[in-house]
Amino acid sequence: MTNGHRFAGQGAIFLCALFWSTSGLFIRLVDWHPMLIAGSRSLIAVAFLLALRRLSPGRKPKITLRQVPMLSLCGLCYAATMIFFVIANTMTASANAIMLQYAAPVWAALLGWFFLRERPRWEQWGALGSVGLGMFFVFSGGLQAGSMTGDMLALASGIAFAGNTVVLRAHKDGNPMDILLFSHVITAVFALPFFFLHPPALTAHNLLCIAYMGIFQIGMASALFATGIRRVPVAQAMIICAIEPVLNPVWVMLVLGEQPTLPVVVGGGIIIAAVVLSTILPALRRRS
Repeated sequence: MTNGHRFAGQGAIFLCALFWSTSGLFIRLVDWHPMLIAGSRSLIAVAFLLALRRLSPGRKPKITLRQVPMLSLCGLCYAATMIFFVIANTMTASANAIMLQYAAPVWAALLGWFFLRERPRWEQWGALGSVGLGMFFVFSGGLQAGSMTGDMLALASGIAFAGNTVVLRAHKDGNPMDILLFSHVITAVFALPFFFLHPPALTAHNLLCIAYMGIFQIGMASALFATGIRRVPVAQAMIICAIEPVLNPVWVMLVLGEQPTLPVVVGGGIIIAAVVLSTILPALRRRS
């Protein structure tokens, strides 16, 4: 694979993380039940991805019966990532949930090594350690004793996210976007009962926020992730995704005026440095 293809994949993953990072802000702007938010944005994402698939040039790979079990597993993993994380945030401290979910890069590196034989290089192991340190700084002020059930669900969310990424990478020669599309269908179905249990307030403000999240925050992000994972090893993709929780408080600060603390700034700097170095070093190695 050429450096150009790899950088294109890294750029797609970065833009995906950029869209993902706006979720914290927009979820706070919508006064709906969390499962309603998760289901509504996934439903819009399904429509967006179907339209994108129809408009995209070239031959669309068809899903065979042999692929259905694996695609279903991957779809369930990604749906579990979203649903478990939403529930975890209602049962434990938000910082606990994010820290435990973002152990995902470590799980992804181990699963990718075991199942795909993509052994992480030394700079990626170093970046994983730096990401962990940075995450500790970012959320150290908010860490607290939480619900064991909530913490376990957040941990399960991270493992499911890692498993989904490994399966997508394994199907890089197929069409990973179809897998993500299926996962959004599952999420929308799981959220359906909440439309009757907690009827949403259909204001213009709420609907515009949900539309943004469905089209861009997870719709376009899914398409970008599916594109990037074809070109980028699992460990590197998950390291780049670690910028999501760093950017989350940035958007909140810019829109809502909440100032980040010094540990957040220090931790964010460590994570960004780890992402940049682990991205640049492989390219320099190939040129030498």
